[in-house]
Amino acid sequence: MDVSIFHKRYGPWALVTGASSGIGTEFARLLAKQGLNVVVAARRQALLDKLVAELRESGVNARAVVIDLSKEGAALQLDKAVADLDVGLVVSNAGTGAPGRFLDEDHGEQLERFRLNALSHLDIAHVFGRRLAGRSGGGLIFGGAMGAAHGIPFMATDAGSKALVQSLGESLHLELKDRSIQVMTLIVPPTDTAIITKFGLDPAQMPMKPMSPRQCASEALNDFKKGRSTSLPGAVNRIMNALIPASVARTLMGAMIRKTLRS
Repeated sequence: MDVSIFHKRYGPWALVTGASSGIGTEFARLLAKQGLNVVVAARRQALLDKLVAELRESGVNARAVVIDLSKEGAALQLDKAVADLDVGLVVSNAGTGAPGRFLDEDHGEQLERFRLNALSHLDIAHVFGRRLAGRSGGGLIFGGAMGAAHGIPFMATDAGSKALVQSLGESLHLELKDRSIQVMTLIVPPTDTAIITKFGLDPAQMPMKPMSPRQCASEALNDFKKGRSTSLPGAVNRIMNALIPASVARTLMGAMIRKTLRS
């Protein structure tokens, strides 16, 4: 699909949440290269403003929306912030993670992460899905997580929330085709973002070197153009996901995260 076709199908505006860093930033840059104007949404004003300036220099229009998607009603606020724009593509990418022992964690913090990692995507799917249906089509991309569908020990809340997102995305991939809305879930593999540091992991000592946010977003966008329901970037990640039994992968992930908690 060339730039002009992509712009015609999903333009003139795209919306990217979680856009202040990492994969979200790269999505915004790549969509601008496709000729789409981009709304970038996240909590950090300064980083958004810097990205908006960069995108405008590349020849497209851009807008920043400062918003905390972990708060109830945030999707409706986001909808109002872009009410004057014809948004044809939404990349619902916001999310976070925090390793910890489930019973030792503060339940209020668990709920806040669950709202961001799961309910914000559900809200955006409903609010913006209706908008896309009203304009006779468009696209939705959701941010999931590798391994979440089978469970990740010491990240039970975050894995559960991302498993919901993957199930939601794959369900809507078929259901919304009748409304000319293309839906895909990005199953994010280990990627060199701030969350790696947050987990206390050293990329140099990880079993697999994390991929760059640019590669992750680029491969995901290519899969979206092909009409796939899910995207798992990285050939090695796909091979491992296909060959390693879920129980083994779960045990290995649990052991790695347990080690970081001990240290």
